[in-house]
Amino acid sequence: MIDFELTEEQRALIDTARRFAKERIIPIAAECDEKAHFPMEVFKDAWNLGLVNPTLPSEYGGAGLSDVDGTLITEELAYGCAGIQTSMTCNTLGFTPIKLAGSDEQKKKYLGWLSSEPIMVSYATSEPGAGSDVAGLQTRATKDGNGGYVLNGTKQWITNANYASFYVIFATVDPAQRHKGIGAFIVHRDQPGIRVGKHENKLGQRASDTAAITLEDVKIPEAQVLAQPGHGFKLAMETFNQTRPDIGALAIGIMRRCLDECVAYAKERKTFGTPIGNHQMVQAMLAEMAIRIEATSLLVRKAAWNLDKGIRNPVVSSYAKAYGADSAMATAIDAVQVFGGYGYTKEYPVEKLMRDAKLLQIYEGTSQVQRMVIAKHLLA
Repeated sequence: MIDFELTEEQRALIDTARRFAKERIIPIAAECDEKAHFPMEVFKDAWNLGLVNPTLPSEYGGAGLSDVDGTLITEELAYGCAGIQTSMTCNTLGFTPIKLAGSDEQKKKYLGWLSSEPIMVSYATSEPGAGSDVAGLQTRATKDGNGGYVLNGTKQWITNANYASFYVIFATVDPAQRHKGIGAFIVHRDQPGIRVGKHENKLGQRASDTAAITLEDVKIPEAQVLAQPGHGFKLAMETFNQTRPDIGALAIGIMRRCLDECVAYAKERKTFGTPIGNHQMVQAMLAEMAIRIEATSLLVRKAAWNLDKGIRNPVVSSYAKAYGADSAMATAIDAVQVFGGYGYTKEYPVEKLMRDAKLLQIYEGTSQVQRMVIAKHLLA
């Protein structure tokens, strides 16, 4: 029987995350966005509350929460600020390949590290010439004869690159082999040959650190080889399958914030002698926002539920990601429209919500790539 009722534990989890967003994130969100600054003290406090790494398995010191639980947390944090939330929940993206493919020793070492200290891990597939086309990456992995590899290349658009203690980096033994040549490697931030670039000056989600990583003859011992060449591409795709519902949850948070801001404003702002909420065109926009929130919520919950039940159906994650991202952008644009001229200024938060929403259509596979995945599924 399908059941949409939240458990008592989930309600408590939502309350904790919602209160944290209200008290710790919303008051500083505008300043962090303006200065492109990530508040590490907020990350550490969230880690102490269990809002970071929620789905990290309990056998390695994590909370062991479900994927549905994880999306509930993401939604509440994104309501406060999508940029801060993205950096706070990026660890899930970073540790998922290790959770999926790591040896017992790797899981104990790296997942245990994440559970014992408030540190960050970054995930690195994207490159200057290979974003959504993961199979086209150029970073080279050359076998060293001792079971390890030497990495050379550049990774681009890496979340938390300047803060991470280690990275999961995907590289290929031969670009001509495309997906068949890709492997995955765990790289420590302090290893010789690692250089992290400047913080990118972005349109939105400015509080989240994004930078390039350059690798010059970085020696990777056998103990840090996560997936041998030929197995990395599949690992990258399965990682995205498991983390894309979180992007949908992020979209819900942005949309809920848009709707709440618009409803409050529509009740106060008057034109033609009446609150703008009495105008049918404004009402239509508010109604569409509510519909998008509800529809995205259902898609996200189903995708996360599938993961919790061990049902492998990646197309559902693509549904949630594609629809959620596009809905968030449409909702944020409508929110600016409801506010009119004021919405175009930094005096109100909706212009930031619009800038933050745009990235959802780009990272972890663009909205166009999601449609390619869905169409391929339909035509298979």
